[in-house]
Amino acid sequence: MFKNLMIYRLDPTWQIELSDLETKLQDNKFTECGASQQKSVGWLEPRGEQFGPLVESIASQWILKLQIETKSVPTSVVKRQLDKVIAEVQKTTGRKPGKKEQKDIRDDLILSLLPQAFAKQSQVLIWIDQQNGFLFTDASSQAKSDEVMTLLVNSIPGFSAMLLQTQTAPQSAMAQWLLAQSADELPVAFVVGKECLLKSSTEEKSMVKFTRHNLSTDEVKKHVQEGKMPQQLALNWEGKVDFLLTDTLQLKKIKPEEDNTDKGTDTKQDAFDANIVLNMGVLGPMVIDLIEALGGEMPS
Repeated sequence: MFKNLMIYRLDPTWQIELSDLETKLQDNKFTECGASQQKSVGWLEPRGEQFGPLVESIASQWILKLQIETKSVPTSVVKRQLDKVIAEVQKTTGRKPGKKEQKDIRDDLILSLLPQAFAKQSQVLIWIDQQNGFLFTDASSQAKSDEVMTLLVNSIPGFSAMLLQTQTAPQSAMAQWLLAQSADELPVAFVVGKECLLKSSTEEKSMVKFTRHNLSTDEVKKHVQEGKMPQQLALNWEGKVDFLLTDTLQLKKIKPEEDNTDKGTDTKQDAFDANIVLNMGVLGPMVIDLIEALGGEMPS
């Protein structure tokens, strides 16, 4: 169910009861964009059932879902309309609008065209593990994860969490693993996969991407030795999960080796619960092992 993971450490002083969290989230429940509204962000029922709870408690873990809706008018459409207005102003007044006036006209045009724009929606799952002090977002980008954290802060007085920091920077660790001469030099429980992205820190910012490639070759090592540092590296955990680790400690393209979806459940509700439990049972221990492989957590 979780395709990505961004890992946060909850402030140890923050505690909240499930019922209180549900109440707080209700104040920022998702509503669709209004006619002239460009963006709407709010909480959605994780199960997708209308009027259901905004927090699902499964095996003492909490699941939330954020929905982001945006409406935008194509730049080309705005430009065509703007050119028409400017031409009309020149024709009737004999002058060309200045930069500030053009900006005001452009803003007015966008507002007038927004009711005709199609809305795009995206969702982010959030997993709160109060017992172990973690919060995870299934965000594909830092910007989307920031949306989650901003709304959590706005919804819950006293809420605080920080991106997890490890003793060894992921980029340094990935470079060491690519330079390893034997499996004994790799972290326990992890195997390097067949995909990586290397990027130079020089002005040219040259990049090399390997896909479906043996990364233990001298060719790959040479690139690293010449200063191209890993931005992403494919890893496998205990033969159970494939994923990409990034230099910012984000996990992407998470894919279980076996389909963890419980096809034996009788209802959609049972399947939701089963899939969440299976995800947590695999991803939780994997994250703990990854933190250990990166030298442990940085003291706060």
